[in-house]
Amino acid sequence: MRTTILDLQKMKQAGRRIAMLTAYDVTSAQIADRAQIPVLLVGDSLGMVVLGHETTLPVTIDDMVRHASAVVRGSQEALIVADLPFLSYANEADAVRAAGRLMQEAGVQAVKLEGAGGNLPVVRRLVELGVPVMGHLGYTPQSTHQIGIRVQAKGAPAARALIDDALALQEAGCFAVVLELVPATLAAAVTERLTIPTIGIGAGVGCDGQVQVWHDVLGLWGEKSPRHAKRFAEVGQVIEAALKAYAAGVSDASFPTDANSSAMPPEALAEALGVAPAARPKEPAA
Repeated sequence: MRTTILDLQKMKQAGRRIAMLTAYDVTSAQIADRAQIPVLLVGDSLGMVVLGHETTLPVTIDDMVRHASAVVRGSQEALIVADLPFLSYANEADAVRAAGRLMQEAGVQAVKLEGAGGNLPVVRRLVELGVPVMGHLGYTPQSTHQIGIRVQAKGAPAARALIDDALALQEAGCFAVVLELVPATLAAAVTERLTIPTIGIGAGVGCDGQVQVWHDVLGLWGEKSPRHAKRFAEVGQVIEAALKAYAAGVSDASFPTDANSSAMPPEALAEALGVAPAARPKEPAA
């Protein structure tokens, strides 16, 4: 049975911390399910770590639907949240269409959007129509050209504004809020003031949960992870070693072996090649 937004609310109330991880395909979803990760985010970060773009901005709703569909097919247990990509929720009508595609075509259980302010009517409309919405404050990657990749809300006015935005998203109907690249003490203060869960990334341990990018956690992305991430394994090095071993096996003909191959009756091959079968020795006369 899948994790639900009610389950997340119960986890916050019980003080049980929430692990959230990005996933982009069937394999990552299956592995995360076996690891019992309760929430999977099909993030528009796929633009960078999967599609090779410099930012999340080129990601389209078609990209999101395609990858989210794969994650849904690979997972049986997790609550699956998908990002609404850049400019797909510029107004209520666009947001409804985009969220509808992600829920109806891809089969996700919730969507995530960035910012508050002018997006509050969008949140209210989606929630009114039955779409669970996760908010996202602090560093918002879709605004990277405006705000830059840096810690947000370090001063008192900006911190007060972030608290107000978080409360406004809660009032508009969000079931959770991601806090990205904000001071740990501020994130803890926001978490204390909200009745819905907060999910931190680069926001300290005081949030109700944490979200990380698949490639960062597994050591698949670059030689050095961002400050807010931790490489829990160096899977990239393991994969590289395996691929080198494979290439060497092909080069020196140690792979494939007979165990990796199939056989056929010699006479069948001879017939297929039009070669007369070897004459059998005559039986001695009785």
